[in-house]
Amino acid sequence: MKFLCLPGAYGSAKVKNFRVQLGPLADELEGRGLASFTYTQGSHEVEPPAGWEDYFGARPLYRFLDTRRGDNFENLRRLRHMPYSMNAEDAMRMFQNCGEGEDWHQQVWRDAMDDVFKTLDENPDVDAIIGYSEGAMVGASLVVEEAMREQRTGIKPRIKFAVFISGSPPLKFEGGDRVVAQLADEAGTVITIPTFHIFGCDDAFLGGAVALYNVCEPSNSTMFDHGLGHIVPRDAENVRILSDILQEIIPGIDDKSQQNDTGSADSAPATDEATNCKPVLHRDVSVLE
Repeated sequence: MKFLCLPGAYGSAKVKNFRVQLGPLADELEGRGLASFTYTQGSHEVEPPAGWEDYFGARPLYRFLDTRRGDNFENLRRLRHMPYSMNAEDAMRMFQNCGEGEDWHQQVWRDAMDDVFKTLDENPDVDAIIGYSEGAMVGASLVVEEAMREQRTGIKPRIKFAVFISGSPPLKFEGGDRVVAQLADEAGTVITIPTFHIFGCDDAFLGGAVALYNVCEPSNSTMFDHGLGHIVPRDAENVRILSDILQEIIPGIDDKSQQNDTGSADSAPATDEATNCKPVLHRDVSVLE
């Protein structure tokens, strides 16, 4: 399986900070013969926000979103202070309403998605994605866009598996100017491919990760709580556990894909036995809210 790796905001592939973040897990999966990886980044070079100059590492830094006409970092800071008693969907609605009336959002989002599709076209062997934070939101939206494009054009989706690390739900256009999150209590299930959700119970943005999980098909979804914050886990114990879980998931997805390619299987969704290993986590995400 070949993963396209999508970094978080202020990440990069060129100076390799996402390669460093993901390195222990990627090295372990490559060593087990489960996966290979190609890295990308946003196309917009940015400076880190005030007070965070040294947090994100060496320049240059990039984002998928063009923030020259505005930025939502301050709104994200507000999201960090949402009470855990508020459910994930209500928290996301409160966050996204901060940008209401800003008519630049749709073009910014369209440009970001076009850039990622271009990268996908340039890497025809990619069949999976792994995204962290902003990259997970972009990746989730890519999966939804591929499904919508199949309905319009008949073009089969390329992405058959997604790993989301500390993500947030996919975005959609609304009206003439807004871009809003697709939320489970409004849109239902919007991602049906197998997904693996990695997050930490101490993540200040936990609500976004839960909201993303909630719009994914539960019979095809696995989640793992590493117990830490808004990070890509790199310690030996978590890397081992994550690799063991993925060693259960990935072969089943590959087998299913090969069967479909040869016409020896129908188009029914993959079963739990083929795609899921759940040694750790809660199926009822309400316990996380």
